[in-house]
Amino acid sequence: MKFILLSKKRLVYGAVVVLISIIALAGMFIMLSKDAVPTLQMDPYYQGNINDPNVALTINVDWGEEIIPGMLDVLKEKNVKATFFITGRFADKFPDIIKTIVKEGHEIGNHGYSHPHPDQISVEENKNEILKTHNILKNFTDDDINLFAPPYGERGQNCLNACKELGYKTILWTADTVDWQVPAPSVSTLVERVTGKKLTNGAIILMHPKAHTLEALPQIIETIEKKGYVLKKVSEIL
Repeated sequence: MKFILLSKKRLVYGAVVVLISIIALAGMFIMLSKDAVPTLQMDPYYQGNINDPNVALTINVDWGEEIIPGMLDVLKEKNVKATFFITGRFADKFPDIIKTIVKEGHEIGNHGYSHPHPDQISVEENKNEILKTHNILKNFTDDDINLFAPPYGERGQNCLNACKELGYKTILWTADTVDWQVPAPSVSTLVERVTGKKLTNGAIILMHPKAHTLEALPQIIETIEKKGYVLKKVSEIL
């Protein structure tokens, strides 16, 4: 009987070893398969190069035509270039504003045409939103346009795959002013949100053309520069 029990133990032990080996081999096979056939999905950029003390201001635009001229004045006064992510419908409606943005040396990026929820539409619909806007924005600049800021910050697979297929980079943010809140945040709150703990090398800072953001913009720029960071366009810090 002892001999039989010992054999059973050995059999159980052997079975466990074989099972572990099979699981390990299966895992290696899956990893190798993933490496051999990469998925279309790519990670969005939340931050630029962390090795250099550069920071980018981004302004997402689907409205705010009455605020943008003031923001441009501040940026010009402070000798700072920003990246404006613009919807196609805004560019259609306010071409002179886009011309001024480009003329003053700022970067323009793609924010879709009609500001839909990217996670609620298909890959093809996402591509159409991006392409329609791309063709509009190309009328204003000879520079490459390959940066896309998804509306609402949505970054599902359909959105990411559409960007990948079109050769676009999906841009999100490191620090957000959350300036769209109602009631409007105070100037000090806006400044702290983007120049406090989240201000790091390669930080991408998100804002919108709001009256209180315009009011806070000089202080945001001054605080960033006092902390030793250089403000550049998004494409320059990736």
